[in-house]
Amino acid sequence: MKVPQHIAIILDGNGRWAKAKGMPRNYGHAQGSKNVERICEEAWRMGIKYLTVYAFSTENWSRPKDEVDALMKLLRNYMKTCLKTAAKNDMKVRVIGDIEPLDEDIRTRIRELEEATVNNGGLNFTIALNYGSRDELTRAAKKMAQDCADGKLNPAEITEDVFASYLDTAGIPDPDLMIRTSGEQRLSNYLLWQLAYSEFYFTDVPWPDFTKKELEKAVEEYNHRHRRFGAVEEA
Repeated sequence: MKVPQHIAIILDGNGRWAKAKGMPRNYGHAQGSKNVERICEEAWRMGIKYLTVYAFSTENWSRPKDEVDALMKLLRNYMKTCLKTAAKNDMKVRVIGDIEPLDEDIRTRIRELEEATVNNGGLNFTIALNYGSRDELTRAAKKMAQDCADGKLNPAEITEDVFASYLDTAGIPDPDLMIRTSGEQRLSNYLLWQLAYSEFYFTDVPWPDFTKKELEKAVEEYNHRHRRFGAVEEA
C-alpha cells in the first residue's frame, strides 16, 4: 500500500461529539486535543512524513467568548504536552498562521516549541493556528509587493514557486491527501493554494473518534484514486 507523504486534516466535530454525550463543547475540544497526539504517533508508524492539522481558524474568534477562552487555555496546556511528545517521538513541530493576535505567553511557547524541535528527524507536524488561507495569501501578496517595491524582487520573475515561498508553508510539500472528519464536505478556508492537487477524503466520524483504523481507511481509499496532474497519471 502506498502511503501519502503528507496528510492534512480538518479536525471537525469535537463540539458535536461532546453534545451527543451530554457534555459541554469544551470537553470535546479537550478529547480532540488528546487524539491529535495519538494520530501523530500512528501516522509516523505508517510511514507518513508530514501531518498538518487545522487547530484554530481566523473565523473561530467569532465563537462565544467562553468557548474561545477555553480553547486558548487548552492551547496553553497543549503547547506543554506537545513539547514532551515531540521530545519523546523526535517530532519536528511548526506553527502556521498569524500568531500575532495571540497572547504573548502563547506566542512565546510556540517559539520555544519550534526552536526546541527544529533539528528533530521524526514526523514533521504542522499546526495551523489562527490560520485562514485567504489571510495567508493576502499576507504573502503584501510581503511580495513590498519586496518588489524595495527592489528585492523583480515582478517579471514571479512564478508559482516564488509565490509559494512567501506562504506560511514554505518548504513543506503540498498535501497528497486532505481528510475532514464529522461529515462536512468543504475546505473552510484551509490550505486553498496547497490543496490544488490533493485528494479529498470526508468521513462522518467525529475527530475524537478518529482512530488508527479510520486513518488506515483514508489511506486505503487514497490508494484507489488515480492521481492525475494535467492529464498525466502520477508515476
